[in-house]
Amino acid sequence: MATFTFGPVEFYLVALEGDRPAPDVFEALADLIADGTLRLLDLLIISKDEAGEVTVTEIEDETDQYGFGTVELAAEGLAGDDDVDELAELIPPGTSAMLAVLELAWATKLAERVAASGGRVLSVERIPAPVVNALVDSVVDSEEEES
Repeated sequence: MATFTFGPVEFYLVALEGDRPAPDVFEALADLIADGTLRLLDLLIISKDEAGEVTVTEIEDETDQYGFGTVELAAEGLAGDDDVDELAELIPPGTSAMLAVLELAWATKLAERVAASGGRVLSVERIPAPVVNALVDSVVDSEEEES
């Protein structure tokens, strides 16, 4: 059977209201890490000043300053310069974003079984939560109107 060190990984670039995530964002990440749903591989704060100059803060060097406590990164440095350069283009001048590299630990077993069976993933599509919720709400609303 195939054994993977890591499961699927996703890069999340999250716009921030200030220069750091709200404490409850870190709390949510810590909860998901503690229950084994995900592993935090890398975490960066990317800031862009009004002139477009980009500054990157690696959280593993600043965990206490950002209130993230003792959570350890499983693969710090995984988000490379090319990733940061590409994603920084999405950040408006004068704002900041958090780049979280997350391993979907829950999917490791599925990935191993798919590989062991000779299968391979052909496509994965993520639908953002606001889109799914709006779609479900519209379906429920139309069903209620028909009743």
